[in-house]
Amino acid sequence: MLGFIWWLVIGLVAGALARFLIPGRQPMSWVLTMILGLVGSVIGGAISYAIWGPGPDGSFHPAGLLMSVIGAVIVLGCYIGLARRSTI
Repeated sequence: MLGFIWWLVIGLVAGALARFLIPGRQPMSWVLTMILGLVGSVIGGAISYAIWGPGPDGSFHPAGLLMSVIGAVIVLGCYIGLARRSTI
């Protein structure tokens, strides 16, 4: 249970940082921000695993939060691009 809560906290932090890093207005609730961070964490984790391999304990890599934010920025950029395309 604590692991799940930890994932939600990391997702919220990563999503909030991604929204801070990308300029402009992103009309999202905090729940969507958390989901953005969680999806970004999965993508960032996959990128991290592909580049550096597994971490010291076999699953988590020390650059996890940084890669989560990078993944969330990628997801948010795609989301903004799709949202703009659908309104044109």
